[in-house]
Amino acid sequence: MSRVACVDVGSTYTKAALVDVDTGELVATAEHPTTVDTDVLHGLDAALAALQSTVDTVYACSSAGGGLRLAVVGYERLVTAEAGHRVGLTAGARVVHTSAGPLDSPGVRELRAARPDVVLLVGGTDGGDAETLLHNARRLAGTRLRKPVVVAGNADATPEALGTLAAAGVPAIATANVLPRIGDLRPGPARAAIREVFLRHVIGGKGLSRGTRFASLVRAATPDAVLTGVELLAEQAGDVLVVDVGGATTDVYSVLEPDGGNTAVAGTAWHGRTVEGDLGVRWGAPGVVSAARAERLPADDALVVAAARRAADPGFLPADDAERDAEVALAALAATVAVRRHARGARDLAAVRLVVMSGGVLRHATPEGRARVLDAVLGDLAGGWALPRSPRRAADLRYVLAAAGLLAGPHPRAAAAVVGRAFGQLP
Repeated sequence: MSRVACVDVGSTYTKAALVDVDTGELVATAEHPTTVDTDVLHGLDAALAALQSTVDTVYACSSAGGGLRLAVVGYERLVTAEAGHRVGLTAGARVVHTSAGPLDSPGVRELRAARPDVVLLVGGTDGGDAETLLHNARRLAGTRLRKPVVVAGNADATPEALGTLAAAGVPAIATANVLPRIGDLRPGPARAAIREVFLRHVIGGKGLSRGTRFASLVRAATPDAVLTGVELLAEQAGDVLVVDVGGATTDVYSVLEPDGGNTAVAGTAWHGRTVEGDLGVRWGAPGVVSAARAERLPADDALVVAAARRAADPGFLPADDAERDAEVALAALAATVAVRRHARGARDLAAVRLVVMSGGVLRHATPEGRARVLDAVLGDLAGGWALPRSPRRAADLRYVLAAAGLLAGPHPRAAAAVVGRAFGQLP
């Protein structure tokens, strides 16, 4: 028997799921507040101890310390910059800056102000424009930003761009073009390269832990691991929508079967993710109220007070029915607005067969509270998007999606089994 603990080090909680990789059985789960103020290993080790079981191996993913901040520098906003933006989201990154065309001095200042962890440099189809990619490589080489760069543009210009960056001492890695031809979006190689850069350059540089042990345990950014878990679930369940309501952001994932009818110039990433950085139930709570009112959703003054309280004290835990009710109300609004934005981004969710809610606020809510959040999303008749026609409903209460994503590479059968059992695809 071999037991692997899959640990998700989040901004608020560190969650551990213990899986028997020989059988695919989910043996135990536990959580502990993330100890980002001291050393995240303290919370990680406490979560492992709470499993009260032998652990043979530990795999971890992390969104602590703000997760992975990505800037995209592209050629033309409608084409390569947009393609790069989509790739960044599938790679588990929060895209904090997007620029298109030749970088100038104001553009460089805006890029630096966004404080990215990684820059994705794209531009030009293969055999197309090369000068913009090379110009932007030279500008990045000449800045004091010194953040790692993933070059995923015109294949003809990539070696020169890589050499320019390397000569200036900028960590850089080259991968296949995200858009080799108009309409042909290929996110896979860039997603893998961003993951590699995240593990090699970013995790150890965030000051989350002393020493090298934490960096050696982390295999992915949390949203990247979750998306992999969602992809595994979709292989068994068909079209899937997952809404993860967090303290700082609300992430929406969907995996859809291509219908061949979308002609978007940048192509379509059918394994999609969007991050709503203004929607969360702690740091992002005031943004939830503002966004809800902008969408003409009900958000009274009492909810304004509740949101401000949570933003001022992200460790706040509701202690009475009124506070728990406010918590669910904020989660319902965050989920509703986030799915509206996701669906409006050229994603037809009408054929979705399974809708899964996730996030700490859902795990700690009552069954009635979870149902209220799901009802808000699936009853959003005024949202301007086609609702799923007859989906099943579920909640990821045991951190299964992140665990399955972490297991997918080394233990694919166990990953498929644990996600299938959790969501009713396997006995």
